[in-house]
Amino acid sequence: MSRCNSIRVESGAWVLYERPNFMGHQYVLTRGEYPDYQRWMGLNDRLSSCKMVHFVNRGSQYKIQLYEKPDFGGQAFEGSDDCPSLLEKIHWREVNSCKVLDGWWVFYEHPNYRGRQYFLEKGEYPKHGDWGAASPTVQSFRRFTE
Repeated sequence: MSRCNSIRVESGAWVLYERPNFMGHQYVLTRGEYPDYQRWMGLNDRLSSCKMVHFVNRGSQYKIQLYEKPDFGGQAFEGSDDCPSLLEKIHWREVNSCKVLDGWWVFYEHPNYRGRQYFLEKGEYPKHGDWGAASPTVQSFRRFTE
């Protein structure tokens, strides 16, 4: 499959990728109907791979550390809640590295959860490319819940 005109997620959550092998633009979808690619904030109707998000019951704890520079350098910010505007909250336009200490998160290229999406699981991401981004531009983020 390389093109997709509509999607119905009947259960769980999924991350869809524009290119094979979980590469390219990412789209994070939860239960619901998506009659066209614009509904999942897609740039076009091209999809080549996907994977289900396996939620493990660890309570409702969410914690993420953001860093101004690659390899966890520069100023740091620790969050446990959604952030519709990183610029308003901590005056940053970019995140160059991060550590997901607990939970699942989605970074967005623009404020108010718009633009390219990047799904992050528990782990360390020393450079923006490690979460699949071509640039370090992150202007909003939120917890990803089932």
